[in-house]
Amino acid sequence: MLFKIGFLPFTVIDILDIALVAYIFYKVYEFLRGSMAARMMIGLLFIILLSVIAEVLNMSGSIWIFSTLKTVWVIAFVIVFQPEFRRMLLYLGQNPILRKIVQVSPTRFVDDVISAIGELSRKNFGALIVLIRDTGLRSIVETGIPLQAQVSKALILSIFNPRSPLHDGAIVIQNDVIVAAKCQLPLTENPKLDPSLGMRHRAALGLSEQSDAIVLVVSEETGTISMAEQGVLTRGLTEEGLRKRLMEAFSTEKPRKRSLSDILKWGEEV
Repeated sequence: MLFKIGFLPFTVIDILDIALVAYIFYKVYEFLRGSMAARMMIGLLFIILLSVIAEVLNMSGSIWIFSTLKTVWVIAFVIVFQPEFRRMLLYLGQNPILRKIVQVSPTRFVDDVISAIGELSRKNFGALIVLIRDTGLRSIVETGIPLQAQVSKALILSIFNPRSPLHDGAIVIQNDVIVAAKCQLPLTENPKLDPSLGMRHRAALGLSEQSDAIVLVVSEETGTISMAEQGVLTRGLTEEGLRKRLMEAFSTEKPRKRSLSDILKWGEEV
């Protein structure tokens, strides 16, 4: 369909094209706003504007300088904005639609979490780790400090070191990314809960009652590894047992619905 405003004809595709470009520029601005990269972007746009002005005014010397620089602009752009490119790609990778199209193997992510859990257990460092599945936990993430960091054993151990300012509260992991740390979880209101359980276990149960997330707990007093799922707390887990359970939960194949007996077979019900 062809439209015309004065002497300028345009189609529906042109409108969609303009809207898409505007949306992309807005998202880039929103992503870079307030950062050092935003200032560098303004500087880069200023240089591009000068090159355009030089072309229009036919300034031979300036045109020669800018045309010479064009060959290295792309490389310089990638080098200068490398951290921002990585963050942007990570941000795009967290899109639920892309996650459904491209499934990420859980092996490395599970291995890092299990290895860190085992080390924390041996050192009796208390820990609370939330593993997101299908249900989003934006309200929980917003209570903590955003990280958006790749999951690694070293980072998890660093966060839950008792001297770390982030060790209180939970870390939230989505796929292979630590989304936030020091997050506050809702406490369970189950009156039948063992009174000897501490706040970490109560928080783990509370969140598992309200979402499909798996919550891992390491006891600061005993080093015991526990897992909360579907409102059930399983205690006394081994690293190997926990590994098998997580590989099941985060397999790229569609998991079957788990019954209560399936959950309890991994440890002791509380």
